[in-house]
Amino acid sequence: MQILRRSGYDEAGDIDLKTILVILAGLAGLLAGVPAAAQDGRIGFVNLDKILRDAAPAVRAQKKIEGEFSRREQELAKLAETLKRMQEQLEKNSVTLSESDRRTRERDFNDQSREFQRKQREFREDLNQRRNEELSGVLERANRAVRQIAEQEKYDIIFQEAVYASPRIDITEKVIKLLDDTRAPGK
Repeated sequence: MQILRRSGYDEAGDIDLKTILVILAGLAGLLAGVPAAAQDGRIGFVNLDKILRDAAPAVRAQKKIEGEFSRREQELAKLAETLKRMQEQLEKNSVTLSESDRRTRERDFNDQSREFQRKQREFREDLNQRRNEELSGVLERANRAVRQIAEQEKYDIIFQEAVYASPRIDITEKVIKLLDDTRAPGK
């Protein structure tokens, strides 16, 4: 029992309070030098969602994508309206239609509904792929802008994701301004 107490463990094998205090005092001593070193460094934060939403290149990319996909989106809206009218007619006339006519119309409706779903899925896939292509260019330019600001203003680290970031270290507006001031060649 004497050996256990000298090693900092009690009879049950748990660490005693005195040992915990000694460990904490040692850690506090080790960490005492950390704040001095951390004060020399600069930390920044960038809200990437805000950049991809508000920066001029991102807005231009979004308008470009909308222009490219507006015709297909209108076609899908027309097809959806046609399907809605077909369904209403089917529900309205199902009682008066013969069994074979009702089945034929239901089959036509189901076929067109599947076709609509296929076109809608393709539209979403194409739109997402195109959006990713355009926004990857914006993201690349934003990362270059962040690196430029970091080098010019001597930041040690800049985070793009955080649970919380103080407005004091948020450099998002600087990045947006830099992106707005510099246009990519040919744009």
